Amino acid sequence: MSSVRKYNVGVIVSWLSILLNIVLFVIKFWVGLLYNSVALIADAWHTLTDSISSFAVLIGIKVSLKPADEDHPFGHGRAELIATIFVGILLAIVGANFTYESILKLSSHESVTYGKWAIIITVISILVKEVMAQYSIYYGKKTSSSSLIADGWHHRSDAISSVVILVGIFVGKYYWWMDGVLGLIVSALIFYTTYSILKEALSLFLGERIEDELKESIQQMGVNTFTRDLDPHHFLIHKYGHHSELTFHISLPGNMSLSEAHHIATEYENVVKEKYNLGVTIHIDSLD
Repeated sequence: MSSVRKYNVGVIVSWLSILLNIVLFVIKFWVGLLYNSVALIADAWHTLTDSISSFAVLIGIKVSLKPADEDHPFGHGRAELIATIFVGILLAIVGANFTYESILKLSSHESVTYGKWAIIITVISILVKEVMAQYSIYYGKKTSSSSLIADGWHHRSDAISSVVILVGIFVGKYYWWMDGVLGLIVSALIFYTTYSILKEALSLFLGERIEDELKESIQQMGVNTFTRDLDPHHFLIHKYGHHSELTFHISLPGNMSLSEAHHIATEYENVVKEKYNLGVTIHIDSLD
């Protein structure tokens, strides 16, 4: 998928997410105030953070597609990872806030009686948010967009929290502490989503080792392309969003001419580039 096409898909998905989340936030917040429910209000703010995170995703995708320049020779692909990390931090703040609010509600022995509007809006929220989650995750995978996938899981965490609240609505009338406990459960779900998003994004940001399958494939390409054993080794890969740089070593006889060694390395680089669309740099070790 071209960069322009990817950006257009990201824009459509993100703006759709922003608009739907704002509508859901207003309705859920109103219902939360109507029944004085910390769980419903927490769920509403969780939904609003989806709009903020979708906006961050929108900016991240736009910046990440900027071409390389003098100051950023490897492009701006990691801007999308920064947007993903922002989404995770935002979720953590929301989770911490509603953990505090839920504890306050439990300590004050405050109960909540839910009505029909709580049921109707919660069911609508579950359906809408799960559709949005599947939509974002599908297009995130299709366009290799980590931030869109993270945003999709943000939607799904909201849908799951709404399912928990729906269950609580039906049994809440029997237990005064149900609303506070539901608030804590929603907060725990938010924290789990935060952990999942940040773990993957930070791992990519710090740098990961090359996948064994890719390394073995490149080694086999050397065997298939050249008559001599080049002993490809010391593989390092640096990922910059949509662009990756690969470096590795090969071994050649010390008495080989510089011109011939350069020709072999260049041919190997081109073979790998053509198949995997990677930036490739090969270092030559002397066998002598």
